Amino acid sequence: MLSVPQNPKPWHPSLPTSLRTRSSVLYTARNFQPTKIANTLNENNETRESSAGKIKRDVLTNEGRTKLNSYPDREFYGYPRFVTHVDDGFISTLTNLYRQRLRPRSEILDLMSSWVSHLPKEVKYKRVVGHGLNPQELAKNPRLDYFFVKDLNQEQKLEVEDGSFDAVLCTVSVQYLQQPEKVFAEVFRVLKPGGVFIVSFSNRMFYEKAISAWTNGTAYSRVQLVVQYFQSVEGFTQPEIVRKLPGAGAVEEQKSPFNWIMRLLGLLSGSDPFYAVIEYDIIMIRI
Repeated sequence: MLSVPQNPKPWHPSLPTSLRTRSSVLYTARNFQPTKIANTLNENNETRESSAGKIKRDVLTNEGRTKLNSYPDREFYGYPRFVTHVDDGFISTLTNLYRQRLRPRSEILDLMSSWVSHLPKEVKYKRVVGHGLNPQELAKNPRLDYFFVKDLNQEQKLEVEDGSFDAVLCTVSVQYLQQPEKVFAEVFRVLKPGGVFIVSFSNRMFYEKAISAWTNGTAYSRVQLVVQYFQSVEGFTQPEIVRKLPGAGAVEEQKSPFNWIMRLLGLLSGSDPFYAVIEYDIIMIRI
């Protein structure tokens, strides 16, 4: 089993400027070796309006942020889970969405990532940085150039310079955020002007670690909840919602007695519905 090295190497001059942070250790995903990052300014950042990225209002109540399992998430995710959390249909839909919306040679931040990548294999990106809670899982992800470990429910600040990424992704994990307003504000900060934030999810979750506002909701209310997360941050535009629900054939198949018993035993979940909420930084030029 892989383990986190105890003595991080000093910052190396070859590390891209936009990925140098203030106080983090950024791991190279290829060999799982940490690199100490130096504080620097990204000279390519454009000046934002002073109000952009500010939190306008809280979406969740204190009760809505609670979880059945209140122990720290770092403990829950302390050991790797090399499993797939959604079915092939969901993954195919998400990969096609990324193929359409993510430009080749762009810089991508994959928030709350895992050992699986949903990026299209044939597309080359300039840099993909992953974030998560389990370093063993992140080290297995074939598309990550670097990754860092951080509990966003304990600290929302991303140790990355302003305007570092063309795109930020969050796949089947938004339901676990207890401070989504602050996380979405940080995403706005690290996005380049015109950058895109894609949040995708289905109906699966670790029930005890999802916030009560999510577990007590419906499919419709969960989509609206993510929309409100975006709307709580100054600078994002009107969100775009993408849905792909199981077809009539899949619905009939799920009604069969055999499948009903299998689902009751937890051995079959049926086809996963697909939801994505897509937002662009409002500061962008349209041709």
